[in-house]
Amino acid sequence: MHNFPLAGRFRWKLVPTLVVVAIGDWLFYQRHLYGGFYGLFALALLIALWTGRPAVRHDRRAWAALSAAGLFALALVYDASLLALALFWAAASMATLLPATARFDDGWRWCQRLIWQGVRTPFVPLIDLRRFLKIRAAGRSGRWNLGAVLAVLALPLMGSVVILALFSAANPLIERFLSSLLWPELSLELIGRLILWGLLFLMMWSLLRPRPARRLLPAFGGHGDLVLPGVSVASVTLSLLLFNLIFALQNLMDMAWLWGLAPMPAGMSMADYAHRGAYPLIATALLAALFVLVTLRPGSKTARTKAIRNLVMLWIGQNIFLVASSMLRTIDYIEAYSLTRLRIAALAWMALVALGLAAICWRLLRERSAAWLINVNLAAGGLVLAVACFVDLGAVAAQWNVRHAREVGGRGVALDLCYLSGLGGSALLPLIDLERRTDLQPALREHVQAVRVRIHDALAQDQRQGWTLLGQMRLKRARNSPAAPAPSGARGCAGALLPPPQAPVAPAQAESVDAKAVHALTGEIGK
Repeated sequence: MHNFPLAGRFRWKLVPTLVVVAIGDWLFYQRHLYGGFYGLFALALLIALWTGRPAVRHDRRAWAALSAAGLFALALVYDASLLALALFWAAASMATLLPATARFDDGWRWCQRLIWQGVRTPFVPLIDLRRFLKIRAAGRSGRWNLGAVLAVLALPLMGSVVILALFSAANPLIERFLSSLLWPELSLELIGRLILWGLLFLMMWSLLRPRPARRLLPAFGGHGDLVLPGVSVASVTLSLLLFNLIFALQNLMDMAWLWGLAPMPAGMSMADYAHRGAYPLIATALLAALFVLVTLRPGSKTARTKAIRNLVMLWIGQNIFLVASSMLRTIDYIEAYSLTRLRIAALAWMALVALGLAAICWRLLRERSAAWLINVNLAAGGLVLAVACFVDLGAVAAQWNVRHAREVGGRGVALDLCYLSGLGGSALLPLIDLERRTDLQPALREHVQAVRVRIHDALAQDQRQGWTLLGQMRLKRARNSPAAPAPSGARGCAGALLPPPQAPVAPAQAESVDAKAVHALTGEIGK
């Protein structure tokens, strides 16, 4: 009697799964849609999860994760990106796993759960099928025994197969029908469609049938003394004294030159000084954080020593100042050259490092757990990534470069139109603003027009099947802004005219030229 509830549960989960597969097939295979339509599919997946897994509806913690997943699905509609897709899947996985956990413990354990959920996804249907068959076999009575059923069906099935084989040999119509029925014509298109169905089925079924990891690696406790060779109160005190002196020297140099308190040494520009040290200094700050985490665990002898605590506070303060100097180095380098998406991400990463250092200091003072430290850093990182889903960093970089280019009176380098062209639709509106400037040189205006028209046409073409809300808003504003037509001629990535291709030399003319060259080399001309 246990097989009927199990079969019913499987059927109620199979229905939304097949609906999701059908929606995905219509969107991605039949209509060849992408872009913002990924977000619409993600919303359909969340609705199927809500209807097919009652535990999600009855757990308020799952509501929060489901709301976050819905937010990232809207981010996919707004501007589809791999980041938004990854965050959506993480939030949806948390929504389906939360009802099976007692409480939200810490980010380290949840990272393990999400990894296990991803690793287990390809095998979920096979695991459930095996379990389903096992339970049904255990619950059957003798009348429905599998062996008895096979014994009854063996003779009629084998006889039918033999008769059909003979008929197909005698009748070509039957042979053709059976061949088309049993062996459908396979093609790359059909194989691709079947793979798509399988992937969509696995995605939905793994959310409806989750199974949290039973064994998780514990979080790094970080309390009490940790016996390490060479680590003692005296060695840690001496280390912190030396580290503070070295950091003070570096920070004083930054204060003198980077913060403008003294002129730069001869032969070195601000850009050279700023660019060389940004990333190594961040690595130094990370090593400092690791040193504090290992040698000054809350409750340890080193952490209880007042002198060491004061030295640690001073050192962490110097590390935060070092991170601020690294950010200033990056900003100075941007002003001297240009802004890119990678440099924006680097500034955000440096800010997170500074926050992590402050959190380590607070943990030491308040004797917080390692789980608290992990959760604070993951929450800060998740917030930054969530904001990045709705902010086009390429558009920010393009707008800054257009406003600070040398051609418009800025302090930066010459405008890199090839880089802006590579940004695609992100650079469309900044280029329109640049083209409308009255102080632009005619040659540069022509190049900007060529790049702007190319980006506009590519975005309009992409919106037909890869529609996004952000792309639609950009095209609408571009249509409302009067712009000159595209300049004639083949253009490069920077909008400059490409040289005309050389005309091919006719074979007879080429032979004549080659003969003259040979005669000239051999000295036969004039003889």
